[in-house]
Amino acid sequence: MTESKAVITKVEDGVGRITLNRPESMNTFSTELAEGLCDSLEAMESDPSVVVVVLDGEGKNFSTGIDLKEFLSKERHEIRDFLRLMDRHNNVLFSMSKPVVASVQGYTLANGAGLALACDFIVAAENAVFGTTAINVGLICLEPGYQLSRWIGPKRALQYVLTGDFIPAEEALKLGIAYRVVPQEKLEEATMDFARKLAKKSPLALKTGKRGLQQMESLPLERAIEAAGEKFAALAATEDAREGLEAFLGKRTPVWQGR
Repeated sequence: MTESKAVITKVEDGVGRITLNRPESMNTFSTELAEGLCDSLEAMESDPSVVVVVLDGEGKNFSTGIDLKEFLSKERHEIRDFLRLMDRHNNVLFSMSKPVVASVQGYTLANGAGLALACDFIVAAENAVFGTTAINVGLICLEPGYQLSRWIGPKRALQYVLTGDFIPAEEALKLGIAYRVVPQEKLEEATMDFARKLAKKSPLALKTGKRGLQQMESLPLERAIEAAGEKFAALAATEDAREGLEAFLGKRTPVWQGR
């Protein structure tokens, strides 16, 4: 995997790891970080050795949003293109077939909250704090708010977007935002244990599950049920499905081939 100063990547045991690496700036989104993040996500998606992706941040915080100094340096005609780059990870994450786990600690705010919420799972340290806080500086967290609404519904998300109120880790767990909350010193261990657990699953089944549920969301019930049956039948016809069933009946560990 390639590396930049702002984003560091590595792959081990089927788990690809992407680390936001601007701890001196609370991992805020600069042009370099935004580009490196999207490039790294796309590289993980195309790497056959990667089954699951973990996204974390170096230092005490996950990310506190967009780098305001760089934002203020833009001329009016440059702002829209700059914001497209700041938001591009959302499209990349949505297009990925592999599960992505956000491992968060400290402040996870604004665009940083949007990034975490765009992932499939969030494992949070007890000191993690989420927030759609742009309202506090005269802006508004529309994209992070949209991601939040996918987890907790539009009315509740609107309340957080318009107030800028924090969501502590334990509250995030109750709301269903966080999959698990652990002591800060256990965050990396808990995240990697969970990622390795996922990485042992059939990659084809993981892909079918993620893609299938995404596509079913926008369909009427009758069509969604039909689509689910079609995808399940296609998966059932694969060699990996037969391997999984035979391994279960034979009480052995399956060996996935990806076909």
